[in-house]
Amino acid sequence: MIKENFVRLFEDSFRRYWELEAFTDYETKYTVTYGQVAEQVEKLHLLFEQCGIQKNDKIALIGRNCTNWAIAYIATITYGAVIVPILQDFRPENVHHIIKHSDSKLLFSGDYYWDHLDENELGQVRAVLSLTDFHPVTVIESALPVIDEEHGVHFSLPREIITQEAIQRLFDDKFKGQFFPDSIRYDYKDNDEVASINYTSGTTGFSKGVMTTGRALASNAIFGHHAYAASNPSQHLLFPGDRMVTFLPLAHAYGCAFDFLGNATIGGHTYFITKTPTPKVLMSAFSEIKPTLILSVPLIIEKIYRKQIQPMIAKPPMNWVLKVPYLDDVVLSQIKKKLVGVFGGSFEQIIIGGAALNAEVEKFMTKIKFPFTIGYGMTETAPLISYSHWTEFKPTSCGKHLDNMDVRVDNVNDSGVGEIVVKGDNVMLGYYKNEDATANSFTKDGWLRTGDLGYVDKDGNIFIKGRCKTMLLGPSGQNIYPEEIEDKLNNMPYVMESIVVQRENRIVALIHPDIDACDAAGLDSKGVAKELDNVRKEVNKTLAAYEQINEVEVHIQEFEKTPKKSIKRYLYSDMNAV
Repeated sequence: MIKENFVRLFEDSFRRYWELEAFTDYETKYTVTYGQVAEQVEKLHLLFEQCGIQKNDKIALIGRNCTNWAIAYIATITYGAVIVPILQDFRPENVHHIIKHSDSKLLFSGDYYWDHLDENELGQVRAVLSLTDFHPVTVIESALPVIDEEHGVHFSLPREIITQEAIQRLFDDKFKGQFFPDSIRYDYKDNDEVASINYTSGTTGFSKGVMTTGRALASNAIFGHHAYAASNPSQHLLFPGDRMVTFLPLAHAYGCAFDFLGNATIGGHTYFITKTPTPKVLMSAFSEIKPTLILSVPLIIEKIYRKQIQPMIAKPPMNWVLKVPYLDDVVLSQIKKKLVGVFGGSFEQIIIGGAALNAEVEKFMTKIKFPFTIGYGMTETAPLISYSHWTEFKPTSCGKHLDNMDVRVDNVNDSGVGEIVVKGDNVMLGYYKNEDATANSFTKDGWLRTGDLGYVDKDGNIFIKGRCKTMLLGPSGQNIYPEEIEDKLNNMPYVMESIVVQRENRIVALIHPDIDACDAAGLDSKGVAKELDNVRKEVNKTLAAYEQINEVEVHIQEFEKTPKKSIKRYLYSDMNAV
């Protein structure tokens, strides 16, 4: 069990790294030091006091990754309140529901998102603050508590008392121009109390509020400080001054824990990509910033492989050279050098998480000895469960479980595969105001059900086969893992992405074609359908009889995804082709 207190991590970081640069908005180059962050945090604490916010009150936060998003988050948890980060991809009606369900008293919002929200659908929210500069967008009088004046606690909140000018006056009165590292004093909050409520955006269509403790968040952040290769204990993941390019959504547990919390509590410099992180935008940022550690989801890596590497190695001269001993090593070395350069050339490793990496891509990256590793986790564990340094990573695995997390495999079948269950510091308290869902997520002896099917080898490496909810049954009760079939489909010509479902005991592959490749080949709709049926036949040659794909449905539109780029399967399992 970790000893470090989550709130104290920030207090210590501000004091220790006061003059170091903390955050930069990449597009505008707006940069703040740790000392400047601490000052902004103190001003927001004064604003919270003016709004009547108490310890453990909820404060919601929605907006693109940016410096002020990070400051709002830190201010909330160091005040003792509970942060409710909301994924910016949620629809307005979902955002309204989350704000009301979480009982949030304040809302920080990016201006774009506020334009799409309804002030009358914000439940108990007293004021909305802009992430542009923290000015009050609106004060909602109907949400203000009014207590009998006889008790001396009548509360009102005129807009004027939470303006930047008003807060600056309060700050000046409190510190008299003497705000230094020693001025920072945050009230203690126990690590076992709830620090954040993250509403999941899974593939099942049901969003639940994960109650994450300070212990779980501190545990993940500290792991980022001290994780190292067993063969080289001096090589930690993060050091003061390290540069990270943050493009994963901060409202998601994966990006929040390591791109943000881990780096901010070790004195690192975080660069926020404040607009849509297209490959072009990311490549430019990597080249300029030269990050020392990169966190990514598989989709980014797979796109780079398919668009830059695969066409190059598929050409006849290159294809021939790669089959010649010794020559292939020289060529592969050059490919590795080029790929390392794409990511800035200064990173120690790339950590991939959030979904499974395509098998062909992983095999190629392993072959060229590219410095990558794959971690495993979930929102309910804030998020990390397992990880291995890239020099010790076993291909196709998800690394080994953390020292403060235990892993067990339940209900093992004849193939040695069962549901992975976990317990330890990183595990959530439960789902907010949802006792039934909480009870169903834990075993009788208190282990968290991950919903993932897999096994653990003799060396402790975790291997994931698929999701419990997506596993299909063959005609004689055989287990069919659709993710494995999809992985084969996604490597085929003219296939961009796919979903495998079961309908009336038939295996159906829903395929979104690679439009660019189809156009380049001059294929019309009939031609696309014919080529994808040929894909079906080729993939079937590699599948067992009970796994055979019976039919292909063509989906011209890209599949709808969660923020971590997993396809929302529930939207397609029972629908017709588009």
